[in-house]
Amino acid sequence: MPCLQSEVFESMESSSTTPAKASTDAATGMEESFNGGKETKPPTMKSTGWFFSPLWSPRSKTHRKRFEVGVKSNQVEAWLDDHSDFTRAYFLRRGSAVGGAQTETSPLPPRLHKSTSDHSGVLMKTPHHRRGSSPFSGSLLTISSTPDRLKPLTPNRGASEWIDCFSPDIMGCHSPLSPRSSRFSFSPGIPLSPVCPSSPELSHSPPQPQRPTATSTVACGNGEWCPWMMELLRGGLSWMGSVAELCHGAVLHAGELLEAEGCCVSLVRKDCGGRSTLEEAVALMELGCSSEGNHSICAHMELVKGIMGCVMSTGSPMNLRDVSEDPRFETVDNQSSKVRTILSIPIKNHRGEVVGVVVMINKRNGSDGSVSVFTNMDEKVLSNHMDVLGMFLDNVQLYESSRQEAKRSQALIEMAEVLSKEHHSFEVMISKMAATIMPFSRAQYCTIFIPSKKHKDSFSRVIHLECEELGSTCQIYRRERDISDIDQSYALRTLSAMETINLSDSSDESVKSLICCPVRNERSEDVIAVCQLMCKRCRDSDELEAFNRYDQRLLEDLAVYCGLALQYAQAVQITEERRASIEVTQEVLAYHITAAEQEVQALQDATIPSSESLRILDFGFSGFGLPEDTTSQATVRMFLDLNLVQDFNIDYKSLCQWVLTVRRGYRNNVPYHNWSHALSTAQSMFAILMATDQLQTIFSRLEILALMISTLCHDIDHRGVSNSYIEKSQQPLAQLYGHSSLENHHYNLCRFILNNAGCQILNSLSPEDQKSVLQMIKRAILATDLTVFMERRKEFFSLIKKNKANWKSEKQRDLLRSMLMTASDLSAITKPWQEQQRIANLVAMEFFAQGDREKEEFKINPVGIMNRENSARLPYLQVEYIDGVCYPLYKAVSAQFEACSPLMIGCKKNRENWLQLAREAEEDSENSFCSISLETCEGDERKSQTEE
Repeated sequence: MPCLQSEVFESMESSSTTPAKASTDAATGMEESFNGGKETKPPTMKSTGWFFSPLWSPRSKTHRKRFEVGVKSNQVEAWLDDHSDFTRAYFLRRGSAVGGAQTETSPLPPRLHKSTSDHSGVLMKTPHHRRGSSPFSGSLLTISSTPDRLKPLTPNRGASEWIDCFSPDIMGCHSPLSPRSSRFSFSPGIPLSPVCPSSPELSHSPPQPQRPTATSTVACGNGEWCPWMMELLRGGLSWMGSVAELCHGAVLHAGELLEAEGCCVSLVRKDCGGRSTLEEAVALMELGCSSEGNHSICAHMELVKGIMGCVMSTGSPMNLRDVSEDPRFETVDNQSSKVRTILSIPIKNHRGEVVGVVVMINKRNGSDGSVSVFTNMDEKVLSNHMDVLGMFLDNVQLYESSRQEAKRSQALIEMAEVLSKEHHSFEVMISKMAATIMPFSRAQYCTIFIPSKKHKDSFSRVIHLECEELGSTCQIYRRERDISDIDQSYALRTLSAMETINLSDSSDESVKSLICCPVRNERSEDVIAVCQLMCKRCRDSDELEAFNRYDQRLLEDLAVYCGLALQYAQAVQITEERRASIEVTQEVLAYHITAAEQEVQALQDATIPSSESLRILDFGFSGFGLPEDTTSQATVRMFLDLNLVQDFNIDYKSLCQWVLTVRRGYRNNVPYHNWSHALSTAQSMFAILMATDQLQTIFSRLEILALMISTLCHDIDHRGVSNSYIEKSQQPLAQLYGHSSLENHHYNLCRFILNNAGCQILNSLSPEDQKSVLQMIKRAILATDLTVFMERRKEFFSLIKKNKANWKSEKQRDLLRSMLMTASDLSAITKPWQEQQRIANLVAMEFFAQGDREKEEFKINPVGIMNRENSARLPYLQVEYIDGVCYPLYKAVSAQFEACSPLMIGCKKNRENWLQLAREAEEDSENSFCSISLETCEGDERKSQTEE
């Protein structure tokens, strides 16, 4: 660290003591300690700064005699090297213990011999300030003690204004826990105080921040009591308010140490394009004497700027012993006598990046005031001081970055809150967002230009906001301004360039405080608006200042949120339009799907036949050949015989209209999945419920109502294709539901009809019962997806086989309802043989049609059951279908409910008939594949008989 004084030389070379005797005694005591002899107190030291000074090294032969005259140096040196931690702690402790006593007993400060170094006058003594007996005696050089020596000084600028001058990037430069500089090391175990531990005045002072210990620094002449360093350590974060003040104190202190006639500091500023320029932080000022000749130093600013630019580009110090002899710089003859020697040092951060440049001009030579050259020691002293300055500038950067990012985060949160709320118009939303960032950026005006849709290079309207300060708060007003009353030139430039324009570097003071940013649509990359901030006010005055990079980032964040707000507004508008379109479509659908009044009245007035005459109690019921009016009457009869109309107080006219509307919901052009299939499924469920008293005991009345509604609507609006085809063709149903697309569509259309005027058969139910019924209907319809059935049937089969069914459990009853839905849906396989053959041909017709479409549209071979080329193998496919899906289900249901055994028997008979057809096809065909399939079918038949 700079300013560390090697005070051991003072105590050793002082005329008030006997160096030889003291050294001999100390050496004798240490030698006896090392050799196991009696212990002797080590020689007392006034301070321990020498131990960390680069002027002393345990391997340095030059200073070895000064440290241990008459001692076996090799033993001492080896012991110190092996016990460095103990040695350091020891001397710190001893220095703290005896420093005060020595201060009291020392009547005069020790006088140093003149050093052979040409920097001895600066290092070992201070020409204008001599140290007294106490560390605080005498006059110390402080920042506030020399105001009369300052000539020009730039106004104090806040850290937020200076941070751009030297910060390559305000984010991600370093972690708050990372070391601030690689040139300094902080002791984790021994906190070093910036004042002497034995000082009586500060013995009870609070602990100060730890300071860096320099491993390669040079003392500045004030020892450990460097006033500039002590001010930095005492101030802590108080320096963060003004970078100019920090730089001014550093260069003033260094200039006094080097006895320079003038000095200045400039910091590196990086623009948005990454180009580095120097910006004046401390203007060229004169130090020392006040002769009239010194005033002409300020006239050499161009020369100084050239030197600083060279140092910035090279990153290396420049010590010019005679400026006029350097061919790189041009000097006028009448000025060369005024500026002769210049020392310029780069200021670097802990990453080695140049963040500034300092310049010292004309070193004074003693009392005569003549100009001397800056020595290598001067260069080291200045470099070490600038290292500390670079470290503090880095801390300023970190502090200011965190402060600005906290402000930015708060602004982003507030804008997000505005975006999350519902607004009536895009302009209102944008106005609220712009009003959010105006207090943060201290902008007086914010204007948002909306481009014209007809003319690309013009604006159609503006949103203008003005800020009015009311004491510590501010009020944002939206002013109605005509587009012609506002200067559009900079907004048009931004619209054309599609890049942010910051006029902080403009020479025109009237537009220097202006920034424009484009708002893009991320989808089309078009500029949808231009945000403009104007007139940034200073914190402490009404003067204008330029917008910095933080303001630019905040405005760009606003642009991003404005783009999101526009997309949000457009999405809301599209959603509202589509919602209106859906409502219109539903009205049209409700009109066309709802049965005519004459049909409803006819069904309502008709005499409903009995179940026996309709044969709907028979498991072999067939709806083929029945008139449509009869099928509707059969459906109404099921609800009547199950007492659903009476138990739930269903309006009879509403029931008739609902049945007719559901019938109209099925498509007549679909071969199999039409109204006839829906009626057959509902009749199978009705027959199961009526034949098994146990089921009516297991299920509640709501569950039975849900099952009957589900069976009638489970395939409504079926398109004659499977879910896989819908997914492959990327139909809207697949995009809407993702899985079980058809089943979800059937349920939603079922719910739509139940809510349609005149079809509300659930109106008499309480809201809770309505919700419960709709949930059961949804699960029952989704259960008809064979993929869902194959996943759940193992659980059902296991319950039946182990006889562990507990129908009081809602979960197991839901499983039972799902299995009965599939049993009713597949009941065509249990019908009489002629009915089964006709239904199988209809199913094959529908499947083969889908296979033909897959070949044509997707250029693929469909699965076997949908490939028309396999039409001759239909018997084999039916046997596989019965063995793999149908027969195990009916067997399990019949095992639990014996009254359902006709379903299993009918399925078994149809299997035998299909197997016989397969044998006949085998006799007429020599296809080996058919032979293999037939053997497989026969093997499955024997296995099934064995299980029975």
